[in-house]
Amino acid sequence: MRVVAYAPDLMDRSKLAAAAGEITFVPRPAELAGAAAGADLVVVDLGRAGSIGALADIPAGVRVIGFGSHVDRDTLERAGAAGCEAMPRSQFFRSLGGFLAP
Repeated sequence: MRVVAYAPDLMDRSKLAAAAGEITFVPRPAELAGAAAGADLVVVDLGRAGSIGALADIPAGVRVIGFGSHVDRDTLERAGAAGCEAMPRSQFFRSLGGFLAP
């Protein structure tokens, strides 16, 4: 499975890398669209500036899952409206293995 992620937090990155094995991290949300070509899954930290705006540029057909603060319902709802499977950070990391299953 080819996974692309925008996750600047080092702890989040280490959890993703441990679960996904091979993963491409991008340094800015604006780089997600280019890196997502041919990807199976894009993971986005929705709590970072520019994340939601970058969702519109991700190629159609690529699964996008985003995580954010459980108290920031507005961000999670806006991401969902943009086509992202948005969820609280704790739920995302509990479910990570399932997202990466073939």
